[in-house]
Amino acid sequence: MNIENLRKIKTLKAIKLWYNKKVHSKHSYELRYWRERYRKEGGRLENDFYAELMLSISDEPSDAFLQDKVVADFGCGPRGSLVWAKSASLRIGIDVLAQLYIQNFPTEYRKHDMIYVTSTERSIPIPDEFCDVVYSVNSLDHVRDLLPMCNEIRRILKPGGEIIGSFNLNHKPDLAEPQTMSENMLRKMLFRDYEIVHWWVSAPGPREDLYRPLYDRKLIDPKGDEAYLWARAIKPMA
Repeated sequence: MNIENLRKIKTLKAIKLWYNKKVHSKHSYELRYWRERYRKEGGRLENDFYAELMLSISDEPSDAFLQDKVVADFGCGPRGSLVWAKSASLRIGIDVLAQLYIQNFPTEYRKHDMIYVTSTERSIPIPDEFCDVVYSVNSLDHVRDLLPMCNEIRRILKPGGEIIGSFNLNHKPDLAEPQTMSENMLRKMLFRDYEIVHWWVSAPGPREDLYRPLYDRKLIDPKGDEAYLWARAIKPMA
């Protein structure tokens, strides 16, 4: 093997080591955050607010539209984000840290009546065209490799199925949320060729109620600054 090839191998190994350290640090940070929330919330993780939030993002009055459907939440966290979706036939929580959530909060996940699936930073271990609805709520900016994960979400969704989500736009990256997303990025990567049902973008509300303009449908022009997008779209039939 010549010297140039050895240099390339060393460079690739160094990049892989750097990447693995970054991912490990991000995951450790996120798990510490949830442990702290668990402590502050008195040895439990609240999830009552998900019904109002996710139904409002969906623009639905109740969970009846999910009757007998397979519903997944990408980047679900450990709170039980789909406990409200009782009409669904199957509720799946997808998260890189799913197994660690089960280990760290065993009494919580038993209450959720959800299947938790551990994904990686690049793939979701669910069959093609398995889900009728995939939610993503403030999760895609936690992903380092955005396009592969968008492709995975699209892959597991049935033709005629829906992506419904809340997305942080133009937010500065940090350790836990390394991705800065724009409307254009999401249209190209996640929603390309999909039929948009609604697409609402607003600047944040007051600090204690950031989603208020979206809840009230009184959208505030962000003028290129940080914003939130609530979107719902349908995958084309094959």
